[in-house]
Amino acid sequence: MTTVNTETRMRAWRVTRPGPIATGPLEPRAEPVPEPGPGELLLRVLVCGVCRTDLHVAEGDLPVHRPGVTPGHEVVGEVVALGADIPPGFAAGDRVGIAWLRGTCGHCRYCVRGAENLCPSSRYTGWDADGGYAGFATVPAAYAHPLPGGYADAELAPLLCAGIIGYRALRRAEPPEGGVLGIYGFGASAHLAAQVAMAEGLRVHVMTRSARARALAADLGAASVQGAADPPPEPLDAAVLFAPAGELVPPALAALDRGGVLSVAGIHLTDVPALNYQRHLFQERELRSVTANTREDARRFLEFAGRHRLRVTTTPYPLAAADRALEDLAADRVNGAAVLVA
Repeated sequence: MTTVNTETRMRAWRVTRPGPIATGPLEPRAEPVPEPGPGELLLRVLVCGVCRTDLHVAEGDLPVHRPGVTPGHEVVGEVVALGADIPPGFAAGDRVGIAWLRGTCGHCRYCVRGAENLCPSSRYTGWDADGGYAGFATVPAAYAHPLPGGYADAELAPLLCAGIIGYRALRRAEPPEGGVLGIYGFGASAHLAAQVAMAEGLRVHVMTRSARARALAADLGAASVQGAADPPPEPLDAAVLFAPAGELVPPALAALDRGGVLSVAGIHLTDVPALNYQRHLFQERELRSVTANTREDARRFLEFAGRHRLRVTTTPYPLAAADRALEDLAADRVNGAAVLVA
């Protein structure tokens, strides 16, 4: 193992009692710094984004995969140690990113056809393995991401999940060139996807309940902004649902033009009310889910972010206030993306 790290202890948050965020499901601890295994890098965490998926893990909406897991899968860090058998291209001092997808089998029929996000053996940072709500974190080198230049660390962190998932959700919605896109919910992921869509020449309408989010959407150049379930001013060629609210599926489908596609970006969604076939699905409207992402999604999006300077709106918190950051996220008090700063 190659290492430059001399610290032996670190602060780490663990989900010890999954439940409503107000009940305090996270617990801070002082723990040994982990050692990288074969094929792994050890990073000093510089910034970790706070994702709604972290909230779902903390509150138990997602079933426990690793009891007492440390959340966080939008990590910008500095390489401080390399395990054995690291492929060429990594060195101590490099700045790299850790994202949600942490590992796949590489040989199942999904991996073979390029759909590694559907691999039954897939593993995820902050769910199957400890993530970035800590001073240090490990990552398999094969799933570590090079980062685009021109961004501060705090701006890069949300790109590693919010940006990547929003990009995949946009691709799943298949908006036509020069078409009209609807976005439902306008948090960390949506405010990045909207900029990608506008850079690609789409007209974007935003539906969201938060007044601050509506103001941000208008400032970023949305063609219109209205309440979460309000009808947009024109039929939509495609739409993406970012809010984890199943009750928004019917109005979003009803807003689609003929042949339109609604993609649901979240890993968790509350129950969807009954749909009316004629009003919501007829005329070849489609409803699609989005499941994680592939490394190819990440590569394409991060390259896009390198070519097109995205405006990343963040709300910073110290690592010691990770529980408060999740409370604010649950209460819609975060503007853009919350980030934990070491």
